[in-house]
Amino acid sequence: MTPIWGIAPACRLTGLSRATLYRHRTPPAEPKPRAPRKPPPSALTEPERQQVLNLLNSPPYQDLAPAQVWARELDEGRWWCSESTMYRILRAAGQAGERRSQATHPARTKPELVADAPNQVWSWDITKLRGPVKGVWFHLYTVIDIWSRYVVGHLVAAAEDGQLAEALIADAAGRERVDPDQLTVHADRGAAMTCKTVTQLLTDLKIGRSHSRPKTSNDNPFIEASFKTLKYDPTFPERFGSIQHARAHCEAFYTYYNHEHRHSGIALHTPASVHHGTAEQIREQRQRTLDAARAAHPHRFGSRRPVAPRVPEQAWINKPDNQATDQHFHQVSRTTRLPAS
Repeated sequence: MTPIWGIAPACRLTGLSRATLYRHRTPPAEPKPRAPRKPPPSALTEPERQQVLNLLNSPPYQDLAPAQVWARELDEGRWWCSESTMYRILRAAGQAGERRSQATHPARTKPELVADAPNQVWSWDITKLRGPVKGVWFHLYTVIDIWSRYVVGHLVAAAEDGQLAEALIADAAGRERVDPDQLTVHADRGAAMTCKTVTQLLTDLKIGRSHSRPKTSNDNPFIEASFKTLKYDPTFPERFGSIQHARAHCEAFYTYYNHEHRHSGIALHTPASVHHGTAEQIREQRQRTLDAARAAHPHRFGSRRPVAPRVPEQAWINKPDNQATDQHFHQVSRTTRLPAS
């Protein structure tokens, strides 16, 4: 029977390629399996490959790279195969990874500290301030109470010095009348923070010490936040003309910070108010003002009574994820002690 349509018009009408149609009508024959490739004459035999693998895994060489083994065997007058062949043998045996013994370090303990009153946990650090010319820096030492955010001590010096840090902490502890076993001082692992003079001072005063993990700035968040507040203040200069200029600026700033700055982390109270125990009286006054405003303008507040925010009950450095452990850390974290070095 003669078809009404030819193959070419039918393919054009259906959008099918003629090659596809012919391929389906006459499937290609199954390809013949290829004969296995014969190993080249220079290839090692299986016993020889095993000898090389045993050599690479022998006690003298098990931690060395193949290039090291190849060179050392040549020095001893022995040649087994090329360096690249040694790599291929290791790769075939699943041993192409790192062969050297790797140093391992125990995981650093995450500091977990809590404060629910002043002078329980202090945090301190040193930050650099630009001097009058490039390459000249002044060093600002700052000690802050993490619960109240009150700066209990600061000084500006020309360099980092453990003895200056010791004097600063001792002076702050004296002014705040810190009792033995009352306070823990937290810092990072800088030279001034871990020096023997500071360590001995804390031991003598029976003050606990805590340190951040290496390269973990989040372990010291309160002092880092205070430095950002200092350096982002509109009055902070691009450079300080002298160390006296730096000292005068920091003295004025920390006076403002302690007594005028309303801190968002402590319910918009000043650090001095929280530190010296007047924050609750101020909160009650704020509440009375809000209640009076609601009575005078009820349509602006709706059915809800405006509430003056309260100061958080606790301040944490690395609060544990398990809420059930909060009470445990509340009891023990302030008395954590590190051995004197």
